[in-house]
Amino acid sequence: MATNPFEDSQGRYVVLANEEGQYSLWPARIQQPAGWELVKDEGSKQECGEYIEANWTDMRPRSVVAAMSG
Repeated sequence: MATNPFEDSQGRYVVLANEEGQYSLWPARIQQPAGWELVKDEGSKQECGEYIEANWTDMRPRSVVAAMSG
């Protein structure tokens, strides 16, 4: 097991998202922080990374997108 739970290639992860539409790969064994919601259940690091890649297509926070849209 890696010392840093965020770098454990064999660990189990979840995907979280905040109200700005930003995503985070999060170790499943660590409580999710306030302000973040679970958007993908537990899976491998690769599975969760693929989910983020497929779903987080615009890196700009929602508030920036809204401001630019007028």
